Amino acid sequence: MRIVVLAKEVPDTAGDRSLSLETGLAEREAAARVLDEISERAIEVALRYADAHPGTEVVLVSMAPATAAATLRKGLAMGATSALLVADDALRGADLSLTAEVLAAAVRRVGFDLVIAGDRSTDGSGGVLPAMLAERLGVAHATSLASVEIAEERVSGARAVEAGVARVTAALPAVISITEALPDPRLASIKGIMAAKKKPFETASLSDLDVEAERIDAPRSIMIAVAERPARGAGTIITDQGDAGERLAEFLVENRLV
Repeated sequence: MRIVVLAKEVPDTAGDRSLSLETGLAEREAAARVLDEISERAIEVALRYADAHPGTEVVLVSMAPATAAATLRKGLAMGATSALLVADDALRGADLSLTAEVLAAAVRRVGFDLVIAGDRSTDGSGGVLPAMLAERLGVAHATSLASVEIAEERVSGARAVEAGVARVTAALPAVISITEALPDPRLASIKGIMAAKKKPFETASLSDLDVEAERIDAPRSIMIAVAERPARGAGTIITDQGDAGERLAEFLVENRLV
């Protein structure tokens, strides 16, 4: 079986994060860039299956600047088999629709039985890319899974719904996304770090994927405004003088919190 894991490089959540007021894009140089934690969990899901099923290939696929190669190698050090990085200057600022199209082309290039992604990244938090990718690939999808069971012909899992928990199953090939309820990722060993340097790593451009660069220039979505977040104001302090309950209720109603 070949399992493709979508791996994303993001600004470290422990550092400062900001948007450029000119472009509306994240200032990725303002903080250290790391492999997204939800991507690490997705890799762990794939590796646990590979550990129990020799011969399974775990392929990392990412769309990012060429400098993200060092970040992707962390996934290889964890135990992934190989990686494909789509790096092209024309993709700077790509929206979700374009990202889904390019990643679908990359996934087709490497081949897949199952694609595993995080439910949402810590930078964009769109939460819709896995479903958009499945549509592009023409396969079933099961999203926001809090548990995953992979078999030779199908993938199953459970996800939280308004009425409780739903069990879902999809025939392979398929795309799934997982939540932070999945186990913590393993740490890369010294042996894994050394082995990662020799594992297959391909960097591809749009032309390599047969994606027409001319169509990339046409915007799929348009940002009409971007502004700096207002400074956080001082909070309201309620001192109990026998009427704290009434004042708290008035505050909640005034701020439309109830």
